[in-house]
Amino acid sequence: MSTTLAKPAEMTDRKWYVIDAAGKPMGRVAAKAAVILRGKDKVTFTPNVDCGDHVIIVNCDQAVLTGRKLEKKFHYTHSGYIGGLKATQYSKLMEENSDKAMTLAVKGMVPSNTLGAKALTRLHCYKGADHKHAAQKPEAVAL
Repeated sequence: MSTTLAKPAEMTDRKWYVIDAAGKPMGRVAAKAAVILRGKDKVTFTPNVDCGDHVIIVNCDQAVLTGRKLEKKFHYTHSGYIGGLKATQYSKLMEENSDKAMTLAVKGMVPSNTLGAKALTRLHCYKGADHKHAAQKPEAVAL
């Protein structure tokens, strides 16, 4: 039995998908987006080839964090200087930058290499229900 491997030149036709995160857990939305970005839902998936599609996530501000993650979870950044660690509570992050919080969730679910970095360039997160990619005719994804 032979295995069909996709070539990078064959991955030119990428579809667009839109995911509505309103009322859904952030982790489930991010996991579904990571699978589509990576291309693991396709029959022609090849681990060393970038074969994923574009993903638009709307209503990021209405995504739900389960449990007590709003109070207990923090996003840490470091400036590189001594004492430069800054912690942002997820309740504040979801109020001000909910699209960044969703991007960080998806970033943690794609591989930490060049394929993952390239996949993240195809991720588009928006706080509200409207987006600027209507010309691409995105398909809705059900969770």
